Amino acid sequence: MIAKLPRCEIVPLPDDRTSFRVDGLERTMWHFDPKYERPFFFPFNGPSGASLTRMGHPGAQNHDHHRSLWFAHADVGGFDFWSNQSKSGIRQKNWLVFDDGADEAIMASALGWFDDQGRELMEQELVVSLKPLKDGEHLFELQATFRPKGEKLTLGKTNFGFLAVRVAKSIAAYWGGGELTNSEGLRGEKMIFGQAARWMDYSGPVPEGQGATRKTVKEGITYFDHSSNPRHPVHWHVREDGWMGASFCMLESYVIEREQPLVLRYLLHAHSGNVLQSRADALHETFVKSKGFRVFKSKKPHRQVEVERFG
Repeated sequence: MIAKLPRCEIVPLPDDRTSFRVDGLERTMWHFDPKYERPFFFPFNGPSGASLTRMGHPGAQNHDHHRSLWFAHADVGGFDFWSNQSKSGIRQKNWLVFDDGADEAIMASALGWFDDQGRELMEQELVVSLKPLKDGEHLFELQATFRPKGEKLTLGKTNFGFLAVRVAKSIAAYWGGGELTNSEGLRGEKMIFGQAARWMDYSGPVPEGQGATRKTVKEGITYFDHSSNPRHPVHWHVREDGWMGASFCMLESYVIEREQPLVLRYLLHAHSGNVLQSRADALHETFVKSKGFRVFKSKKPHRQVEVERFG
């Protein structure tokens, strides 16, 4: 008897890449080659198969550090982990878990944040979950646990950090036909920038198909901030040129202590059409009620580490 293949898969690939797939179709890919200043996810595909994110800014070469979907911060103990102008860098030290499943695929990995002298300032435990929804939509959950290598570590006041999203050119309000919307019903950069909100959405046109059958459809990304995150609801750094980020240190600095690591949970919904307030609110409530992840040493044969939901 042939065993049934899991619907959701994590597939390691050459050149330090890991593919996230549903029904054999790639939804995103994790790039962690040490030649990059920091790891990132690209593409981040919507229901049509088109990427809802892009690499770099459409019109500014000094924004090449914008890499689709990525973690970074402009001031960690005084070091810049945001721009490509610094010798500081984020590296994946090792993967911890690759779990396939019928309803969910999970990856866990350990990242190190190294200063310009190669000293590790902070470790980031990253757990990522891919869950398929109907009609090609999906949920992408990210839980990041930050632990300083010393007794404590200060995150400086800055608009930049932690989880950033650079949307596709066609979705960006300035370059394409997209629109920013937040959980409070506000629209556009002028109304939304710096405001607190439970979620943020960027939706707009993307191409579907190829050749003579190519057409335009609307898709987008709704980005949720979990209520357990410190400083929830977070203040948002958004731009009409195509980017959005939960700005954890926008108003003030934050000190992480070794005995009390910083845990941040976010959720991305790759959806069809424009954002629907009622649906986004319902998804946020479901996310808030969901259990977080715990990574622990395995007692099972042929496994070193396991991950489970808890709480």
